[in-house]
Amino acid sequence: MTTKTADLAGPGISTYKEVDSVLPTDYAPLLDRRQTQQALFMAKQYIEQELCKELNLMMVTCPLIVDRESGFNDMLDRDGSRTPVEFPCGLGLDQPISGQVVQAATKWKRWALKQFDCQHGQGICTDMRAIRKDYFLDHDHSSYVDQWDWERVMAANERNLDFLTMIVQKIWKVIKGAETRVFDEFPALRTDKYPVLPEELKFIHAEEILDRYPDLPRKQRETQILQDFPAVFIYGIGYPLADGLPHELRAADYDDWVTETTTTDGRTMHGLNGDILVWNPVTKRRHELSSMGIRVNAETLRQQLEMSDQMDQIELPYHRGIINGELPLSVGGGIGQSRVYMLLLRKAHLGEVSVTVWPRELKEISAKHNIDVLS
Repeated sequence: MTTKTADLAGPGISTYKEVDSVLPTDYAPLLDRRQTQQALFMAKQYIEQELCKELNLMMVTCPLIVDRESGFNDMLDRDGSRTPVEFPCGLGLDQPISGQVVQAATKWKRWALKQFDCQHGQGICTDMRAIRKDYFLDHDHSSYVDQWDWERVMAANERNLDFLTMIVQKIWKVIKGAETRVFDEFPALRTDKYPVLPEELKFIHAEEILDRYPDLPRKQRETQILQDFPAVFIYGIGYPLADGLPHELRAADYDDWVTETTTTDGRTMHGLNGDILVWNPVTKRRHELSSMGIRVNAETLRQQLEMSDQMDQIELPYHRGIINGELPLSVGGGIGQSRVYMLLLRKAHLGEVSVTVWPRELKEISAKHNIDVLS
């Protein structure tokens, strides 16, 4: 069994023998390649339109490359295990720019709120593309990442779980609406073999899940909670729980995972962030759709950098913008596009809805399981 410490980052699978053992043995795609692409772009258009409508966002362009010195790149966690693709660029420059391919646009979006003059309650949504080279590549983890990265200006008095919950419920409404839309247009997706998504999410704190399953590592705790509630939003990811470990490692400079919150029964917990997870009836595994949260302010940025032993970053332009109050308070997140398509279109592999590089061994295993990986 995976240890709690080893389970804090990464996909949770580390060998192709294990991938072979978890892929479904009775899989048959409900849509062919052409239908899949048609349904995929229908879902994409619907989600972008409805997300902008529900959260008062506007679609904007998004960088693929950022300057290392800006501090804009998303480091994903704080253990140094996932580093961005980096290269010098700028022919003829005495000192080339240290370009980095984004791992996510998390921090750039907050700067962009100011750049696009977004006011309170307004925000942006991007069709983000990224590379995360340090994943083990399996059926639901790819080096190619596509997300709807969104960000919205908020007020100081909205920095609470009630506000975060309201935002999450709006996002879930959009995902449910997309399911209905593609199912209506492609009736083959409606089958007794796989249930539809529940109407509502179950909201629960990471500490409460640990209370239920104190001896299990994080991913196994998530798997267990999804047996009772097939779609959940887990609050409070990043702050050490009662066992001394966070539910999962989170970067110190975007989501606020340190702010104290109070449960309905009066217990003190931490974190103004969380993840949407669902049970995937095709793969019969936990399936993460989105990570989001209320972003750090000047005070919590300092606290989290100190807790993470990363105070050396405090002088980077992005971080100074928060410390000096130059960047707006915001809430934001990323919704995995291929992850959503995979779920809504009843697919067993990300490679059925997106084109990227896969190891030959994984392709051979997938073919054995009747999974048609695009190339």
